[in-house]
Amino acid sequence: MIGTSDIRNGLIIRFKNGLYEIVEFQHVKPGKGAAFVRTKLKNVETGKVIDNTFRTSEKLEDVRVDKEMKEYLYFDGTFYVFMDTESYVQMQVSKDMVGDLDKFLVENMTVAMKFDPEKNILGIELPTTVIQKIVECEPNVKGNSASVSGKNAKTARGLNITVPFFIEIGDKIKIDTRTGEYIERI
Repeated sequence: MIGTSDIRNGLIIRFKNGLYEIVEFQHVKPGKGAAFVRTKLKNVETGKVIDNTFRTSEKLEDVRVDKEMKEYLYFDGTFYVFMDTESYVQMQVSKDMVGDLDKFLVENMTVAMKFDPEKNILGIELPTTVIQKIVECEPNVKGNSASVSGKNAKTARGLNITVPFFIEIGDKIKIDTRTGEYIERI
């Protein structure tokens, strides 16, 4: 059991008969009345995000989470196949568990996989950046360089992204996996 002062982003707690990850939190001390903690909680199984407020006197049940490094190998049409980087044991992960992160997965990428004490997969943490190749983009038009917006492009993994006008098909770019935004050309 932990107190509200121990709350941090990424902490997984048992709440309302489920496991929830703390996505956002804010300690609030109003002028009158007792302090409280306002949180956004993401259900680990369903991905649904809820808002909840905890009083500072409340105790929360934290869940011990183990992280293991896994290497993404390939997608076989049904499952994503990962390999333990130490024992070389392969494991299959369902499409539902990976979700929208599949657009960032690149073969041979190392990810951190989170497990609960019963060895059930709780989630996957990607590296903060990934490099992908552009396979589709709008053509360059002379004179567009003055605009601050950009043009639409598509990566080899199917991610639609806005890139600067000088990016062309075949260019490799660095993408922030947290926001899905273009960082730089490689």
